[in-house]
Amino acid sequence: MNLVEDIVVKRLGRVEYVPTWQAMREFTRSRDDSTPDELWLLEHPPVYTIGQGGKSLVEDAIRVDRGGDVTYHGPGQVVLYTLVDLARRSLKVKSFVCLLEQAVIDLLGGDAARKPGAPGVYVDGAKVAALGIRVVRGRAYHGLALNVDMDLSPFSRIDPCGYPGLRVTQMKELGFSQSPQFVGERLVERVVEKLGA
Repeated sequence: MNLVEDIVVKRLGRVEYVPTWQAMREFTRSRDDSTPDELWLLEHPPVYTIGQGGKSLVEDAIRVDRGGDVTYHGPGQVVLYTLVDLARRSLKVKSFVCLLEQAVIDLLGGDAARKPGAPGVYVDGAKVAALGIRVVRGRAYHGLALNVDMDLSPFSRIDPCGYPGLRVTQMKELGFSQSPQFVGERLVERVVEKLGA
């Protein structure tokens, strides 16, 4: 089996959070050893979500089963859900998280970097990409969210990823002018490339 050719990429456009989350869970529950991995490229309408163990007190946030704390999704942010059979690819969870972070770092170049103990990608201490996954029976879902060209003001209502005072940035503020659609396609290419390495 060619593990790159067997990745299905779905471009879903702007979709509501809860039905998409339910579809990811159902896909992961029902897949078997021969099911191709899928990458879902999309945007969400404005929504706050809180991961397992998150302690945020945002009234309208949706509690979900991914790792991490509270985050915000909205138009202009590229979301890439990575429905990947880690066991079949001989990937450990930590290696998979590093792979996703590295795909974003490669895309941004320059000063983009990891932060020890705080998954995601940062530029000069400000978070530009959030990451949270869930693994069930060796199969991952959820994924990453990259701020491209969006309204960042909703982040002011939360402590992003549970870190008080954490600054948030976006590609537009870092000098990038590409559309979220363009950036999403480049991100997919890098993740596919890394999964096949």
